[in-house]
Amino acid sequence: MRATPKGRAVDPGAREEVVALLGDAPRRRDLLIEYLHLIQDRYGCLSAPHLVALAAEMKMAMAEVYEVATFYHHFDVVKDGDTPPPAITVRVCDSIACELAGSHDLLRTLPAALGAGVRVLHAPCVGRCDTAPMAIVGQNPVPHATADKVAAAVLAKAVTHPVSDTLVTPAHIDYRAYRAGGGYTLAASCVAGDRSAANVIALLEDSGLRGLGGAGFPAGRKWKIVAAEPAPRLMAVNIDEGEPGTFKDRYYLERDPHRFLEGAVVAAWAVGIDDVYIYLRDEYHGCRALLARELASLRENPPCAIPRFHLRRGAGAYICGEESAMIESIEGRRGEPRLRPPYVAQVGLFGRPTLEHNMETLHWVRDIIEKGPGWFAGHGRNGRKGLRSFSVSGRVKRPGVHVAPAGITLLELVDEYCGGMLDGHTLYGYLPGGASGGILPASMANLPLDFDTLTPYGCFIGSAAIVVLSDKDTAAAAARNVMKFFAAESCGQCTPCRVGTQKALQLMTDRRWDAPLLQELSQAMADASICGLGQAAPNPVLSVLKYFPGEVE
Repeated sequence: MRATPKGRAVDPGAREEVVALLGDAPRRRDLLIEYLHLIQDRYGCLSAPHLVALAAEMKMAMAEVYEVATFYHHFDVVKDGDTPPPAITVRVCDSIACELAGSHDLLRTLPAALGAGVRVLHAPCVGRCDTAPMAIVGQNPVPHATADKVAAAVLAKAVTHPVSDTLVTPAHIDYRAYRAGGGYTLAASCVAGDRSAANVIALLEDSGLRGLGGAGFPAGRKWKIVAAEPAPRLMAVNIDEGEPGTFKDRYYLERDPHRFLEGAVVAAWAVGIDDVYIYLRDEYHGCRALLARELASLRENPPCAIPRFHLRRGAGAYICGEESAMIESIEGRRGEPRLRPPYVAQVGLFGRPTLEHNMETLHWVRDIIEKGPGWFAGHGRNGRKGLRSFSVSGRVKRPGVHVAPAGITLLELVDEYCGGMLDGHTLYGYLPGGASGGILPASMANLPLDFDTLTPYGCFIGSAAIVVLSDKDTAAAAARNVMKFFAAESCGQCTPCRVGTQKALQLMTDRRWDAPLLQELSQAMADASICGLGQAAPNPVLSVLKYFPGEVE
């Protein structure tokens, strides 16, 4: 007989440290990622003894903890004998907007400038494309980053998100100011019975509001579907906007957080939901602190009966923007998409019917109900209805979030909202829907930008992330950049996506692309991938072959 149980023995010191971090918090599986963050933040990595101790404390198999810890980019798992990472890590974004702004030069010069005691990593989009190139020193965003700026932050050990900084910490409407401006009056009237759920849902349907995370499913119809499912029902709010070029959710959250929270309260009342889970991407450290404070204020002095809000922290995984992968992550698992059916509206978070919404969708609820559906639907151009929050980056004078009529064209958007093209740059092409939305040439810059309008051209608007290219750029380079992103961010669950993105990237490094092979590979990925990542990843490739063939022939 064995003198000790099989497996690895728990180190008493590591167990004591883990217990001290967890305190009286419940030892539930769905809180695993939150606890991994506690250890990572405190000790700078996830050592083997700490992982073993956490598994024992959670009464989970070590393999279950390890497979989650190694899935997410922002966890540093250190095995026995390995060297822990340096105290300071600098992440430099190398996604499309930052690459256009020169992030590769920054990545080339920073290691020598900072020295061996600082770790410099490539990072996928950090959601600040309007101030590209971006670097993150620890948890401190450095906009319009230069080697000198980053070095100064490292020297000062400025590794936390600043409390006051006009570029990364703008002034926001806090709970008291929001209430003083009429905030939560609508929610209180709904809960008091002054409005009916059926009437509110009808108003949303009449407005034409669609899901603004990218899929564009009608919001009112989604509320009706979930409300018809058996209780208890749950809500999951997706603020994991990892699509390169997208930063609208961060923009609204940093400035007016209670507007989407009130939308969530109204949605929970209308659908019959008691618990709301907010999933916030880990790159938004300042937003997380802000939201935690404002949620505390809301709970301390609620305007009416409100649902229980649970704030959950992502850990660096683009795939968790997909609704079922996000749900897996909230449950404390690897963020791998689920096969469907069943859909999350029927079997979602913790196996319950779940209303899943992008944050911006909820942001518009108050205005639509207070001002009437005609107000929202009354905006629009070229036969379209509603408003869109365009995240614009690239070769324009005024990048940023621009609220414009649905159906506006790229030419109109650039001229009327973005101050025109940068001096010395001529419009060459644009990505209308972030990394996965395809690439269109300047000759097609007069197409209406909205749901469904770009489908005939092999593109889509998605989250309305517009990346503008000029005659100084090539569509082929842009496509390689986003394919590199997809290859790095594939969860690896299905072969068409895992292998297809890597193979496509390899083929795209050739001066002349093998068009028949790339088209065959793209079709296989689109047909056989489990989720939208693998299905949409070929769009930029196919766009280059269709609209910019001269670059790759």
